[in-house]
Amino acid sequence: MMGWLKKDPFQIITFHSYGSDTHFYLRGRALEDESINLDDKGWFKLLINTYKRFESDEVKHVEINLKLPNNQVLKVETDNHGYFKCEKQLIGLRALVNSEGWLPIVASFSDVTIKRTITNNNRFPAEILIPSESSEYGVISDIDDTILHTGVVSRLKWRVLFNTFFKGAFSRIPLEGAAKFYQMLHRGKSGGNANPIFYVSHSPWNMYRYLDYFLKENNFPKGPILLRSMNSVFKKKRQNDKPQKQKEIIHILEAYPNLQFILLGDSGEHDADIYKEIADCFPNRILAIYLRRVNHKKNMQRIKTLFENYKTTSVLLMDNSEQAILHARANGFIK
Repeated sequence: MMGWLKKDPFQIITFHSYGSDTHFYLRGRALEDESINLDDKGWFKLLINTYKRFESDEVKHVEINLKLPNNQVLKVETDNHGYFKCEKQLIGLRALVNSEGWLPIVASFSDVTIKRTITNNNRFPAEILIPSESSEYGVISDIDDTILHTGVVSRLKWRVLFNTFFKGAFSRIPLEGAAKFYQMLHRGKSGGNANPIFYVSHSPWNMYRYLDYFLKENNFPKGPILLRSMNSVFKKKRQNDKPQKQKEIIHILEAYPNLQFILLGDSGEHDADIYKEIADCFPNRILAIYLRRVNHKKNMQRIKTLFENYKTTSVLLMDNSEQAILHARANGFIK
């Protein structure tokens, strides 16, 4: 959003992404810096921040440098909406990670002569997760109504709108016991592991910093957050075109062909259908599917029918996190 007297400076927002020893995958966006303070309180400030979040002014078709710890520099260009995606096959990335398994990167604008002030002295931190070779399994989780109550099945979506526009990330409360369960999955059956956690949602990338703040504040394991571009929300779907969430999950499975996964979602909208199709397409790769029940009688009946006599993998329709913990412990997923 333009200031009245001067133009907003440029910034690069990088999204926690993922890779392997030979696979580099990082996403981000170049935007004008709207100075959004996620700690702001009061409905008016929250409304202004929401406006800034969705009215973002992208920086189109500029070259971005991505500098690795070994001083190797990768180059990528932003698209019509300011987004960039850098996916390359490299060698020896695991040797560059920090003690927590994250590869630190510095993003910057290539053109230092850009006639706009650039925040952070043109140095923007980025990270991609390189899971340990000792990981027992990976976890892929939805966010909305799986760990964060959004009201996505509420009438006319009014609760989603209220929560988005008038509630700060600091005031959002996770579903009871969710953070504890995710930490247990992260540590695995040994109790001392670092199994990778991936967060996948239908929410637009405009919500990235909001969701990242929520996960940190509520002690969820740090992991890649995968959303979708705002323009895809309104884009007409072609017949047989898969949802963006499903494409992201498949991309993760293909990135780690030797790793099994646990899928977590809710019974509110499409998670059950997406997860069932993925389990069918990747036999022996999905250890279990956990679906949190939501208050929608008709949809719950449909999902019960969907998994009736289902044998491909274990499926638990859960009312609370304690049920999931008991199931995971019984199946040897957690300590």
